[in-house]
Amino acid sequence: MAKLAEGTLSTRALLERARAAAPGVAELSTAEKNGLITKLADALEGAAEAILAANRRDMESTGPEADEAARDRLLLTRDRVAAMAAGVRDVASLPDPVGEVLAEWERPNGLRIRKVRVPLGVVGIIYEARPNVTVDTVALALKTGNAVVLRGSKEAANSNLCLVEIMAGIPGMPEGAIQLLDSSNRDSVRELIEARGLVDVIIPRGGAGLINFVVENSVVPVIETGAGNCHIYVDDAADLDMADEIVINAKTQRPSVCNAAEKLLVHERIAPEYVPRIAAKLREYGVELRGDDAARRLSPPGMMQAATETDWGEEYLRLCMAVRVVSDVEHAIAHINRYSTKHSDSIVTREEGRARRFLRAVDSAAVYWNASTRFSDGAEFGFGAEMGISTQKLHCRGPFALPELTSSKYEIIGSGQIR
Repeated sequence: MAKLAEGTLSTRALLERARAAAPGVAELSTAEKNGLITKLADALEGAAEAILAANRRDMESTGPEADEAARDRLLLTRDRVAAMAAGVRDVASLPDPVGEVLAEWERPNGLRIRKVRVPLGVVGIIYEARPNVTVDTVALALKTGNAVVLRGSKEAANSNLCLVEIMAGIPGMPEGAIQLLDSSNRDSVRELIEARGLVDVIIPRGGAGLINFVVENSVVPVIETGAGNCHIYVDDAADLDMADEIVINAKTQRPSVCNAAEKLLVHERIAPEYVPRIAAKLREYGVELRGDDAARRLSPPGMMQAATETDWGEEYLRLCMAVRVVSDVEHAIAHINRYSTKHSDSIVTREEGRARRFLRAVDSAAVYWNASTRFSDGAEFGFGAEMGISTQKLHCRGPFALPELTSSKYEIIGSGQIR
């Protein structure tokens, strides 16, 4: 795998290696796949020092001028390496979707037909500076019998190369099953998304710019992951202590990720009490606040900047939150459906009718009632690791992992029937 860093293999050659490897990966038994995945987790833990050293080189190259969110996504710690290994073991423990019979029936002419899950083939993933994605992707692809082509960012080049070398070197790993493209070569992205016939699906993960570029230019089918402009609506029937905990957790627990809350909507009936209360608490956590005219009037002077139209649609990915006062749940739903990225949105209320209305009417991949948006995550949903959060409606939506990395085919068994 060192050749990847040296650039001696072209993008085309790496894609051809993945294509050639795909049938062998698809033929692995469940036991063989789980054995490899378990070895992968063990190898990551055993090489923790090498992984952290590679990541330090990336952090040093990125420099302090990078924004805090970007540095947080890039950073690996001992705990994060342990969490990656734990996530990989979770994948090994999950049911294997490949070969699952989705439907089965017999026709009047005696033909027996069944629909079964099969691997996609070669999965290409283009992502920004999150080394954990490298590991999650390989584990999920391996479990579903897919070869994988990784195109990370140059900011994580050392981390990604180290991780791929470890995983590709596991005894028994099919040769060519994991390919890492040269992140210093911008052409490698376009070569990947134009590799129809070599690659079966592309998954972009990152900011809106990256995702939009891939969606608009790829000739390979795309599973679109989305940016997270996530909302929390605090209804006038909310338990305000609960609302405090949910809002603070969703905004501050890890603000650099896509399921962190970016916008807070507050019912006008409780706004005079709740806006200054939650604003003061958020400021204690270092959150920069922006608000509409009503929210600013209710806050202590200077606590909130004026929100612009751009703010309502922006994914901050940092300790920043915009606040709007709304007239009722219908107003909240309309605001969310206009400005959200259809990722994750939550209502806090004790009134079940309004909650049910919110859950039905908000057009997002994940909708919550009395819970933080931070749960939009494959592991938290019980999927083990995840490929991403899909905000599109075809093929898959929401956190997607093993079943969504498969396709299906029909097996038809006859006894000499002709038409």
